Amino acid sequence: MSPRSKPKVPRTPPEQLTRQLDDSTSYIGTLWRIHRTEGQNVLPWNKLRTFGPLPSMRWDPHPDAEPSMRAEGVLYAAADVTTGLAEVYQTTRVIDTRAGAPTLTAWKPQRKLRLLDLSGTWLLRNSASAALLAAPRSICRRWARAIYTTWPELDGLYVPSTMTGRPNIVLWTAAADSLPAMPSFSRPLSHPLVWSITQAAASEIGYRIL
Repeated sequence: MSPRSKPKVPRTPPEQLTRQLDDSTSYIGTLWRIHRTEGQNVLPWNKLRTFGPLPSMRWDPHPDAEPSMRAEGVLYAAADVTTGLAEVYQTTRVIDTRAGAPTLTAWKPQRKLRLLDLSGTWLLRNSASAALLAAPRSICRRWARAIYTTWPELDGLYVPSTMTGRPNIVLWTAAADSLPAMPSFSRPLSHPLVWSITQAAASEIGYRIL
């Protein structure tokens, strides 16, 4: 009898996840995020979001239920500005520098981050594949929850962006103490300097800018 084929994107992770030493990576580089500073439910740039899971987000570690205030926190960042912009404005592919007074903020973690690296073979050795990275968000959140509960000491995930293929850094609860009180850089997207940076990024990824 031939072995049964296995899906590349299991809807649920195995009951017991495994991890080797080289599946984790340390990260100490600059992190970037684009965040609103006006409107409803605005959080400080360095505060993890504990309301969730949100249907629009891929790696929220909150229990798979209706969104509500939780003990678990999450913050999405990128290793470069272009990826951050590509992610935040992926739905319309229009970078709106006005709505919500979006701000570009950068910082360096106060300590090395301990991240599970999803760019390697960890997924393959846990009954999935790299195709999971672009699976429906609800499936990714289920995997995020399983990883979070299995290894609560992890600071989060090192995961390729589905938009640029470059690194996204997803921070979870354990990473809260890595966030500094003050950022290295923070300016509105409408600021002349940031506008020029944003223009260059928009040209690279084919987005419009307003």
